[in-house]
Amino acid sequence: MEVSDAECKLVKRLLREDGHKCLLLDCRSFLAYSARHIAGAINVRCNTIVRRRAKGAVSLQHILPAEEPRSRLLAGLYSALVLYDERSQRLELVHPDSTVRTALGALWGGAHPPPTRLHFLKGGFETFSSEYPEFCVKTKCPPGVLSPSKPESPELSWSFCSTPLHDQGIPVEILHFLYLGSAYHASKKDTLDALGITALLNVSSDCPNHFEDHYQYKCIPVEDNHKADISLWFMEAIEYIDSVKKVNGRVLVHCHAGISRSATICLAYLMMTKRVRLDEAFEFVKQRRSIISPNFSFMGQLLQFESQILTSSCAVEAISPLGGLRDPSKSSSTPTSQFVFSFPMSVGVHSTPSTLGYLPSPITTSPTY
Repeated sequence: MEVSDAECKLVKRLLREDGHKCLLLDCRSFLAYSARHIAGAINVRCNTIVRRRAKGAVSLQHILPAEEPRSRLLAGLYSALVLYDERSQRLELVHPDSTVRTALGALWGGAHPPPTRLHFLKGGFETFSSEYPEFCVKTKCPPGVLSPSKPESPELSWSFCSTPLHDQGIPVEILHFLYLGSAYHASKKDTLDALGITALLNVSSDCPNHFEDHYQYKCIPVEDNHKADISLWFMEAIEYIDSVKKVNGRVLVHCHAGISRSATICLAYLMMTKRVRLDEAFEFVKQRRSIISPNFSFMGQLLQFESQILTSSCAVEAISPLGGLRDPSKSSSTPTSQFVFSFPMSVGVHSTPSTLGYLPSPITTSPTY
């Protein structure tokens, strides 16, 4: 399969004249893609650990986890495929260990029949976005509904200052169907309606569900302390969020303050579904809600979750990451997870040693969020 270096004007013409038959693969980082990308492009996520463990033999399903574009590619419905990175001028200059090279290897091994034209965008996104900004999209900030910016009177100013930081503003958009906020945000029906929220994921044992007649609810009864094993709920939470996404709904994930427990769930969701590492997911969420701070124990559990995801990506690439989940209609109060962790529950309690190197349990608890 021959790959040709393509000028920006050629790619622009492909998008304008035959966009539905042109598959664009953005081989930059998740953060770079999320900030701005060529309209219609799919982000290829394959970090260095996965590439190293897979020894370069990454499957097409890992490169294109979404079933629709992968099926169209395998069916030969794309007439052109374009890969791009940030700024490489020619394919021959791209590092052998790059995501671009990994993606090409997967395409050569799995696309039957291959697209009639396979291109590498000269100058990458940097050049294309400067020449044709109208073909690029960037992340939109959540709408400023009920946002407390610039109070107009002393009374409003006093009200604003007396509101805890975690309750100010509105829930933040993590993905177009996933929002993060506090219990206060979850109690404001006008805000929920304005954002198009259809479901709520309550990550607490004591925050009330205010509008059970209007929205779908799911509760994860987890306390915010070093004894809690929130990882037992990761897959059930991911399943629930995906079930809302599947019906074109929007879900608000909240705990008391939207800082620790609910942020942890959002991080786990990004790590699992976007195949990104914890540090990248954390930076992505923190850019949207700067006050997030999962407690030390939760961060340790997220690191173990990352290890499990990376291991499964290398060992069983051909298996869908959510293949073993239960029917979303069957709910229970007992956590279910295909990744079960034996994370230390408290200091001085010694469970059976695990084959994974778990972090020691923290010696202090964090405030309840």
